[in-house]
Amino acid sequence: MPDRYDLPAGFRWGASTAAYQVEGAVDEDGRGRSVWDAFCERPGAVKNGDTGRTACDHYRRWPEDVALMRELGLDTYRFSLAWPRVQPTGRGPANPAGLDFYDRLVDGLLGAGITPLPTLFHWDLPQALEDTGGWLHRDTAHRFAEYAALAADRLGDRVPAWITLNEPFVHMVYGYALGIHAPGRALMLDALPAAHHQLLAHGLAAAELRARGREVLIANNLTPVRPASADPADLAAADAYDTLHNRLFTDPLLLGRYPDLTAYGLGPDPDLGGAVRDGDLALISAPGLDGLGVNYYNPTRIAAPTEPGLPFTEAPVDGVPRTHFGWPVVPEGLPELLRTLRDRYGAALPPITVTENGCSTDAALDDTARTTYLATHLDALARATAEGIDVRGYCTWSLLDNFEWAEGYTQRFGLVHVDFATQRRTPKASFTWYRDLIAAHRGCVQ
Repeated sequence: MPDRYDLPAGFRWGASTAAYQVEGAVDEDGRGRSVWDAFCERPGAVKNGDTGRTACDHYRRWPEDVALMRELGLDTYRFSLAWPRVQPTGRGPANPAGLDFYDRLVDGLLGAGITPLPTLFHWDLPQALEDTGGWLHRDTAHRFAEYAALAADRLGDRVPAWITLNEPFVHMVYGYALGIHAPGRALMLDALPAAHHQLLAHGLAAAELRARGREVLIANNLTPVRPASADPADLAAADAYDTLHNRLFTDPLLLGRYPDLTAYGLGPDPDLGGAVRDGDLALISAPGLDGLGVNYYNPTRIAAPTEPGLPFTEAPVDGVPRTHFGWPVVPEGLPELLRTLRDRYGAALPPITVTENGCSTDAALDDTARTTYLATHLDALARATAEGIDVRGYCTWSLLDNFEWAEGYTQRFGLVHVDFATQRRTPKASFTWYRDLIAAHRGCVQ
């Protein structure tokens, strides 16, 4: 594997986590209840009945984790704030103790020479807001803007850029359409208002952040969509899936309009179940993103539907290695995706940061498969930047083994092994490789 990659000058190296997956301390210092606290209590909702109650105990052990980041040589740490830790019911004044935690974390990162890159929403909606409709309710977008302002007022003097939402597509589909993530609703296409209200929340929060002189990004889970064959039915199905997964949450941000959803019976100018109001799309798209976070894991292969319902069916990606999670490993999918974004959005496409990329492996410390995964994806990323695609940084998922949502603790994505019984941290072989790679880039003139 190469010692370094031909990446642009000033390229920034990072790692990512999310609050509910690492913090623990769910009942401490005034934190409110989240939809994931409630979802984990449902019998059978999470493998082995696991919860994020303790997770990685990052709430107490953050100095140890920052020391690991310093050892890695990270430029950037992407983490999320727990909304119910800042606003226990999702409305009203901030919880001082909750903001105190993030205040200490931000200062600790800066003291280690690491730039904090916080995400405001990584799926842990206050349960009190879910009880009044959650992301199906327009008011939640306004409550999110209030929360963003509270967070930026406390931390914004030291945090130059903010990510509003993480993977709104995944949250809508898994949380509201299929019910396999919190809040566990299974509404299928009736979940579409949750798409618009998340994007509206982004627009409202962006206005608050910009009023305070901060830069604004969003992190979208994106995938290159490949038809299963050249059959017109498969091509049409792939186009329908691409529209839902990739364009529904990117066109409004960069083009100021929703894509044609005729394949879903909604037409070329959809109102998403009556959620869209006059002026919303202008607010969502103005004045443009300072950066687009791209979370890439694998391509998606799509075929024509085999039964009534959705206008597509997912087909297996054959002939490639798979992660412990069963996801196909296709490094070339990353530059393929970035080329699609460049060609689709042209001058409207802002600079890109890869905000998540990584793989699950077994619990072994000698995680050669992860090192190979990261190395091949970085090599593919370097080829994309050589074509002139503006990529400013890369954050691997994840710094730590953590609570992996409905999979509980059965999937390990971390550069650092966590013994969840003792909370002992042990760097894996991939940690050493990533540390040395960052040092090699830092030690050369780019």
